[in-house]
Amino acid sequence: MKAISLRQPWLWIVVHLDKCIENRRWNTHYRGFVLLHASSACSRLEYSEAVEWVRLTISPDLAMKIPPRVELPFGGICGRAEIVDVLPPRLGRPSKGEGEAPYPAGVDGRWHMPEQYGFILANVVQTPFVPCKGALSLFDLDEDVVRRCAA
Repeated sequence: MKAISLRQPWLWIVVHLDKCIENRRWNTHYRGFVLLHASSACSRLEYSEAVEWVRLTISPDLAMKIPPRVELPFGGICGRAEIVDVLPPRLGRPSKGEGEAPYPAGVDGRWHMPEQYGFILANVVQTPFVPCKGALSLFDLDEDVVRRCAA
């Protein structure tokens, strides 16, 4: 099974705050289910920048829901999602209320960062934490890890 690593708090935001677009500098033709892997590192600066980005771009109320960095899981699988499409990079950012215009129904375009590909995620669910190593890009998990995720 394929997996993709996300840094915290972005993984938590995908699972708990309905972030429906995962931004990457690279494209993929893969469509289907992936396990969501929490990277093993997140600096205080990365954490605070992510929370501030959510506060300014999406909603101060949603930003307040993000748990403290020390409470987030790191270095393992903690969710599952389906990549259903990929948006091309774009210039500029839609302002509030414009997020729906060029995007499929139900996809909030404010999550799409400029100049990056936007993997549209659907059927996102939290799963029990299973520790494992991550990798760059989409990667295949060892069968042992997949079995532990399915248990």
